[in-house]
Amino acid sequence: MRRSTPLLLIAVALAGYGVYAASFVPAMLVGPAVPALLVGFVLQAVCALAAAFGVWRGRPWATGALVLLGLSIAGTWLFEAFILGIVAYLHAVLVAVIALVTTLVIAVYLHRQRPVVRG
Repeated sequence: MRRSTPLLLIAVALAGYGVYAASFVPAMLVGPAVPALLVGFVLQAVCALAAAFGVWRGRPWATGALVLLGLSIAGTWLFEAFILGIVAYLHAVLVAVIALVTTLVIAVYLHRQRPVVRG
């Protein structure tokens, strides 16, 4: 089965983001870290890598993994801003909105790429 170029690019971008998010985890394990922040980055890494695999293999659950990724990105940024106070509020809100909008656009695209099975 041939995959379209946009789906391949989405899978590569998701895998790259998963590796990027996972790169924060070792430093948080060594030093004193906020457990909720560690969970947020682990969740981002797992969801991004799962979504990348799902998009690459054409699995129907890839859209759900992508939505969980967007929610975890937005939640982590808002937690960093409003609870921990380590990033600016407006910047965190902007990143959260961009993450959610990008997630919804890609999720709609993925949903429309799935073939409809009629029984």
